[in-house]
Amino acid sequence: MDSALIARLQKALHDRPAGRFHFRDLYGTGWEDLDIGTRVRLGHAFLDLVREGAFRNVVDCGVKKGGGRLYEKRA
Repeated sequence: MDSALIARLQKALHDRPAGRFHFRDLYGTGWEDLDIGTRVRLGHAFLDLVREGAFRNVVDCGVKKGGGRLYEKRA
């Protein structure tokens, strides 16, 4: 995941209220245009960054629901 995308995701997280979300919702426009391999790769990279603490106040809920892993932005 490149630094431009990480910065875009950090801004989207900043603008997002606390609560649960799927990575695809955070990614936003263009997600459906990506091929499945790219979506899987980006989703896994995001999970790795969350686990490393790169996104402050975001945790992996450890649950898959509605077609993807759930994350939570905490206040």
